[in-house]
Amino acid sequence: MELTAIDWLIMAIYFVFVLGIGFALKRYMKTSTDFFLSGRSIPAWIAGLAFISANLGAQEVIGMAASGAKYGIATSHFYWVGGVPAMVFVGIFMMPFYYGSRARSVPEYLKLRFDEKTRGFNAISFAVMTIFSSGISIYAMGLLLKLLLGWDFNVSVWVSAAIVLVYIFLGGLTSAIYNEVLQFFLIVFGFAPLVFLGLRDTGGWGGLQERLARVATENGYAAGAWSHSWKMLDDPSSNPMGIEWFGLAMGLGFVLSFGYWCTDFLVVQRAMAADSMLAARRTPLIAAVPKLIFPFLVILPGMIAIALTYKAGASGFALPKRPDGAFNYDLAIPMMLVHYFPTGLLGLGLTALMASFMSGMAGNVTAFNTVWTYDIYQSYIRKDASDEHYLWMGRMATVFGIVVSVAAAYVATVFNNIMDMLQLIFAFVNAPLFATFVLGMFWKRATGHGAFYGLLIGTLGAAAHHGLSLPKGALAGVKGGWFATLHTYPSEMAQNFWTAIYAWTACFIVTIVVSLATKPREDKDLVGLVWSLTERPKDEGSAWYLRPGFLGIIVMLLTILVNVIFW
Repeated sequence: MELTAIDWLIMAIYFVFVLGIGFALKRYMKTSTDFFLSGRSIPAWIAGLAFISANLGAQEVIGMAASGAKYGIATSHFYWVGGVPAMVFVGIFMMPFYYGSRARSVPEYLKLRFDEKTRGFNAISFAVMTIFSSGISIYAMGLLLKLLLGWDFNVSVWVSAAIVLVYIFLGGLTSAIYNEVLQFFLIVFGFAPLVFLGLRDTGGWGGLQERLARVATENGYAAGAWSHSWKMLDDPSSNPMGIEWFGLAMGLGFVLSFGYWCTDFLVVQRAMAADSMLAARRTPLIAAVPKLIFPFLVILPGMIAIALTYKAGASGFALPKRPDGAFNYDLAIPMMLVHYFPTGLLGLGLTALMASFMSGMAGNVTAFNTVWTYDIYQSYIRKDASDEHYLWMGRMATVFGIVVSVAAAYVATVFNNIMDMLQLIFAFVNAPLFATFVLGMFWKRATGHGAFYGLLIGTLGAAAHHGLSLPKGALAGVKGGWFATLHTYPSEMAQNFWTAIYAWTACFIVTIVVSLATKPREDKDLVGLVWSLTERPKDEGSAWYLRPGFLGIIVMLLTILVNVIFW
């Protein structure tokens, strides 16, 4: 495609602004706390937008649109079942532990609650996860620039990585947070016209439902399989996601959802940068409000794309196919932008996409450099260095994290939906970790030995399940079947949900058994780390309608409402 001068100008202004934020903030990065936690000085509303925007990277924008095309409106479960309830929980129940303990990272909280080996295990597994997540964003960026601008994929990958490297190297977490806020508004204003134009082309929601009925019937499902979120979950064979209500509610709604939002330092780090305990608790609750409406911005374009692809006599739009004959769902958003947006608006849409990719990359890299510096380097390599040295190491970790992320980007090429790969990673890391957190925060009898062996067995349980199963039509390898194929799942996502369930269950059971067989810590050592031994946060200083409990109730009522509307 050919971009005009105004499209290039819009993108150039964005890149100058992004790099300018990094240079402007460099002089404020005087200590490691400034670099890794923004000096704990971020207002609640900024932290809240950054909280959701850290999750609004390529995985969200490209992956959710791809899932919308591949699985239909059921993808909304990642928001209304697999997102908002956990965000409310972390704001009301878990932030008092994170923020009150003054831990600098999630692994450091595990050290305070359990022991050093538990912290070390989580730090290493989390560092690996952030590298792969960052690699997914880089892959999506390279794919976009290759498709739309004709750039070489390898050049695109390295250019995007270099830009992120500069502004994180200079401005640390603060630079990432303010760029995430900018990215949030770019996504809203860049994608809202896309949804409007697409719905107009399909005849509104009613017309879209009619066309999605054709998609469903031509793929062997009932007419509402792409347009109902709960109605088709009575049996795995009745919906394209290949999952039943229990697998979705337990695998996504409980294990993966709470495992991500409650334990993933990538998002928790934004709340920990807030300027007070109350602001930290409000952060995920503020983020939950736009989380409710984002399905309409990122899932609907994918549903429109697949509807137009199957529509007889469509106006020239069709999703491209991969060499294996399957649709390349990851290209739903880029192809829609090219199809609908005129000059100027196209530049805005492309800028919004690139902002999401780089924001996702930056979020993972800032989480990686913090965990590497505090939980691996300072703990095991050099314990008594100066704060200035740890600040230097954080910047070096940023460079290393970007380089390794580029390598991980090439692994993502195996999947036709990057959300499938991302949920697989979460099933290995976040699912067992959530079991550890549930027991650690709400059962004072849980011990360090129990937590460590629970995490170990939970991770191995995920590997065993994945190694003994395959999605339908997949070959043994990254997608599973390493040992044998004892079970075939209808889709990659169904396999991911059950991998998470097995990992969580294994960790939960082993942690309990080993804890009962080992000596617990004394109560005095667990004050502020376990729910029953922690003083409840006081909210008297704020208006009743701004208190976390009230905000949480309102958000949950809205969540129930949208689930009923799109039942």
